[in-house]
Amino acid sequence: MNRHAHHAANKEEFEVVGIGNAIVDVLSFADEALIAKHGLSKGGMTLVDELRSETLYDQMGPSQSCSGGSVANTLAGLASLGAKTAFIGKVKNDQLGSIFSHDMHAVGVHFSTPHMERGPATANCLVYVTPDGQRTMVTYLGACTRVSETDIDASLIERAAVTYIEGYLWDTDNAKAAIRKAIKIAKGAKKKIAFTLSDTFCVDRHRDEFLALIQNDIDILFANENEVKSLYQTDDIDAALSRVRGACEVVAVTRGELGSVVLTSAVMETVPTHRVTNVVDTTGAGDLYASGFLFGMTRGWNMGACATLGNRCAGEIITQLGARSMKPLNALVA
Repeated sequence: MNRHAHHAANKEEFEVVGIGNAIVDVLSFADEALIAKHGLSKGGMTLVDELRSETLYDQMGPSQSCSGGSVANTLAGLASLGAKTAFIGKVKNDQLGSIFSHDMHAVGVHFSTPHMERGPATANCLVYVTPDGQRTMVTYLGACTRVSETDIDASLIERAAVTYIEGYLWDTDNAKAAIRKAIKIAKGAKKKIAFTLSDTFCVDRHRDEFLALIQNDIDILFANENEVKSLYQTDDIDAALSRVRGACEVVAVTRGELGSVVLTSAVMETVPTHRVTNVVDTTGAGDLYASGFLFGMTRGWNMGACATLGNRCAGEIITQLGARSMKPLNALVA
C-alpha cells in the first residue's frame, strides 16, 4: 500500500473545510448621525457597487482592516480553538487580496484557491460600529462572487469531516453551482454538510431553495432567531423552532443574550449563555458560535457541550472590535 493510500485511510486531515465569501472587513466606530446621513440600514447589510464602496470608504473615520466573511471567520475561530481547517473562496491579486491571504495563513487556515489576475477587486465590507455595539455593514462583493465549480477542490472536501457553506453564496449562479458540486462530493464521501442562513434578507431572497436544501442536503444548520423566523415567515419563535426541528439532523439557533437552542428530532435543549457586560462590537458573534459548536461536534461531544462552547466563543468575540480574536480561543475549551 503506497504512502498516499495509507494517508487517505487515516482520520480526516481537516475537521472543517468552508466555502464562503472572502471579504476584508474595514471597521470603524461611527455615530447614529453618520448612519442616517448615508441612508444605511442600521444593524443590517447593504450591497453596493465598487464606486459607492470607494466613496463611503473615503468618508469613513479612522479604521482597522481585518479579513472577514462569515465562514472564513468561523474557520479562523476553529483554528484558534485548535482545529485543522481549510477555506475555499475567491480574492483578486490586489492589496486586499494579500491581506486576506495573509490573515488566513497567519491563523493557521489552509487557503489555496487561486487568486484572480483580472476582473473585480477583492471584496470588502465597511463595518460601522455604533455606540450600542450594533454593526451596520456595507458590502462590495467584487471578486468573491466569482467562485465557481473549478475552485471546488474535491480532495479538500474528501479530506474534511464537515463541509461548511454560507447562505450568502447563493446570490450568484456560478457560486450556487460550486456549492452543489461540493455537496455532491461531500455526500459521496459520506461527510457531513453544515450550512448557515447568513442573514434574513438572504433567506427572503432564496427561501424555497433554502428549505429544499435543508430538507435534502444539510446535516447541520446554523441560524439566528430572526433568520429562522424569516425561513418560516412567522413572528413566533416557538412556531419557527417546531417547524425547523427535524428538518435536518442538527439545528442550532442563536438567540443573543438568551443563549442558543439546539434541536434534533430527539432533543430540544436551550443552553444559556453567560451575561457579557462589556459589549464592544457584535460582529462575528454568530460566526464564532459556529466555531465552538463545530469544534465540539467534530470531537463527538454531546449537543449541550457543543452549544456551551459556541456560546463561550460568541461571548468572547463581542468584547473586542472585529470578528477575529486576537488572543487564542483554546483556553475556552475546558
